Amino acid sequence: MGRHCDSAAKAANFLETHPAVSRVYYSGLESCLQHALAARQMRRFGGMIAFKLHGGFNAGLAMMNRLWLIHRAVPLDNAESLVEHPASMTNATYTQAERRKHGIRRG
Repeated sequence: MGRHCDSAAKAANFLETHPAVSRVYYSGLESCLQHALAARQMRRFGGMIAFKLHGGFNAGLAMMNRLWLIHRAVPLDNAESLVEHPASMTNATYTQAERRKHGIRRG
């Protein structure tokens, strides 16, 4: 678990400085709105990272299509590195109005 958390922190820091990334959501980053709360509640910040790319929906699909070590999948119940593009996977059936209502962006 320690290595899992270390790897996520390194990936989040890398993504936060990458020019193609517009926003990183990871409780271990000081830029996270809930960082202080997470730091009080947890010793480590886990391995879940979310991020937005400049270029939105198409940029997300293009990035996922270039991955070869990380697999595209929805389940979170295993030890593999997985990636999901919610706009084309779990949220693909939502209408634009439903996505907007819940703050889900296509990017």
